[in-house]
Amino acid sequence: MSDWKPVIGLEIHAELLTKSKMFSSCPVVDSVTAAPNTAVDPVTLGLPGTLPVINKEAIEMAMMVGLALNCAIPPFNQFARKSYFYPDLPKGYQISQYEHPLCVDGYLDIDLEDGSTKRIRVRRAHLEEDTGKSMHMDGGYSLIDYNRAGVPLLEIVTEPDINSADEAEAFARKLRAILQYLGVNDGDMSKGVMRVEPNISVMHKDDTGFRTRTEVKNLNSIRSVHRAILYEVERQIKAWEKDEGVRRATFGWDEAKQKTVLQRYKEAADEYRYFPEPDLPIVEISPEWVEAVRARLPELPNAKQERFMNDLGLSRYDAGVLVADGPVAHYYEAALAAGANPKSVANWLISNLFGLMNRDNVDRQDIESIKLTPEKLASLVKLVDDSVINKQTAVEVLAESWETGDDPAQIVETKGLAQISDAGAIQPLIAEVLAAEDKMVQDYLGGKDKLFGALMGKVMKALEGKGNPQVVRETLTQMLDDMRG
Repeated sequence: MSDWKPVIGLEIHAELLTKSKMFSSCPVVDSVTAAPNTAVDPVTLGLPGTLPVINKEAIEMAMMVGLALNCAIPPFNQFARKSYFYPDLPKGYQISQYEHPLCVDGYLDIDLEDGSTKRIRVRRAHLEEDTGKSMHMDGGYSLIDYNRAGVPLLEIVTEPDINSADEAEAFARKLRAILQYLGVNDGDMSKGVMRVEPNISVMHKDDTGFRTRTEVKNLNSIRSVHRAILYEVERQIKAWEKDEGVRRATFGWDEAKQKTVLQRYKEAADEYRYFPEPDLPIVEISPEWVEAVRARLPELPNAKQERFMNDLGLSRYDAGVLVADGPVAHYYEAALAAGANPKSVANWLISNLFGLMNRDNVDRQDIESIKLTPEKLASLVKLVDDSVINKQTAVEVLAESWETGDDPAQIVETKGLAQISDAGAIQPLIAEVLAAEDKMVQDYLGGKDKLFGALMGKVMKALEGKGNPQVVRETLTQMLDDMRG
């Protein structure tokens, strides 16, 4: 394996959150929950005599993505017809961009595990219309839902600068976060609104050029992207080492079997017979238009990470985790707005709340829909920081609030979980423990200092875990010192 290096380029398709479709006023609906074929019109269906009209909102959303990816926006843009025949493509061609895409020559820097960064070049990002959706039914027939047909789709194409599944995952995650921050895509890959297609080949240490690549189509989770690349890289290396070679082909990903599945071989380069779309005008983009769109860009993940570090005192790692998913960053900032300490709430969010989410298989993209709202997490953090409850109790309260959605402060009050911080109230219980554990006390006084932890544990148990650890420690230390005389 050390003699081989993966060479990976990504094609990422992202539906844009416009109100209407790319070339008509037909509304965009949720293609998963909406009744089939309820958001269609003559333009969507490609009926004779219909004419497309360019959606300006889609153009500007795509420009925002391009600017966030450090792309140039050429002044001359043109749509083209991409001809191919498939049941979910009602016109028999797709309106896309070819020679004159909207965004070119960009890049995105990704963070690597060793703390360094790597620049992945973005070749282009171009607009097109999405296809319909084929549903293959039991009984050997298929149904077509055209609700998705015509939805604005931005295709982002990287250069083959990615050299591992980890790097591909880092790129996909960061791009998804950028799309969410911009408000142009919600990042819900399970619904197909963002789809990743890696082009994968391997290069031997003695190679001077690229070998044959394969493509894995329509991956709908970042986990699948990672696993598909790992599998395909290993498959190709084995094929080359056995002198079987690799044929240019398109694969799907079988999640159940955790393997790529051949869909078709590519005997030659695809011939889509591109030509300029005769029913659409040239799109001329002035520098003033570009700057007007640039002025609308929100704070993006890199800038937010730096602000969290510089203004809130977070570590680079914690800040990076919090900005990696748009919904998580929004959740964190809502907790701050509710009055939580920045470092404390970051620790509870990353260490404890993420643990509950992982346990119950709740994706971080769905954090804003959980019962434990940012305000309730802030309430819990303030109870700990104000020494109302200790950390052990807080973990239990967090778990209950996670399940029920009840406010942590109310849980603490109802169950009487507030910790005891009054040394005067703690002293009698400590005295009882010391009397009951006389031998341990005498051994401690005789020089066995390690027994302090055991005595501390006995006292905390007597206090039913509600003792303020700092006050208990200080009081116990003073009482033992007094016994020494």
